[in-house]
Amino acid sequence: MEIIRIAVLSDNYIFLMLDLERKIAAVVDPAEAAPVLAELARHQVELVAIFNTHHHGDHVGGNKELIAAFPNVCVYGGAEDRGRIPGQQVYLGDGDRVQFGDYPGDRLRQRIGEVFFIPGHTRAHIAYYFPPIEDNVPGELFCGDTIFAGGCGRLFEGTPAQMVASMTKLRQLPDNTRIWCAHEYTLGNLKFAVTVDPENQELHQRLVDVTELRTNLVPTVPTSLGLEKRTNPFLRWDVAALQASVSSHDGVETFARIRGRKDQF
Repeated sequence: MEIIRIAVLSDNYIFLMLDLERKIAAVVDPAEAAPVLAELARHQVELVAIFNTHHHGDHVGGNKELIAAFPNVCVYGGAEDRGRIPGQQVYLGDGDRVQFGDYPGDRLRQRIGEVFFIPGHTRAHIAYYFPPIEDNVPGELFCGDTIFAGGCGRLFEGTPAQMVASMTKLRQLPDNTRIWCAHEYTLGNLKFAVTVDPENQELHQRLVDVTELRTNLVPTVPTSLGLEKRTNPFLRWDVAALQASVSSHDGVETFARIRGRKDQF
């Protein structure tokens, strides 16, 4: 499976998964249709699935036009998003499975994704995790606006406790998991992160590295779960240094205070 990152709008990413042997594709959170259609045409593949993580317009804006172009495409989303995702046909909950491609009699070539229910950014947010099918390769996590490189999504419909529970699920995946987050927010996130985790030397070096990357317009997505666990304050609510920086000994309270500071940053 090849993954293509498509930059759209001011800072969004759409992710296109390709199976070039079978000439099929799946798209994650198509904010716009035109760039997706262009990539599908360039690779001469058929769109068979739309995987939406949540209902926000910059994640589902291209659904209707893609459905018009590929009437047999299947549209997936969270069960709690019923009525909010254009064209949704499959309503997913925690622990459900999705399949990209159909390989009868060849299970090793199937890509079976696991669904995580991760409310917080919205009340219905889900993520899709495709574990590796070979040794020594990473799994792929499409988490929408929950984990960002160096940050996390705002709490529009959820609570800090929900977001901590959601992050806890994702934090248990292997450290080499690649995180395909839906926005290029990394530089701003890291500028904030050093204010609440000032003694984290790896974080400071990451800020230097990302500043150079973004100066040269190099994308910082995907990131890795291991890197986020070491440098992203929103995955470190139970680390003593982070708790001390916001004068808290409680994980959820620590997360909430860090998120509150980021909202005002």
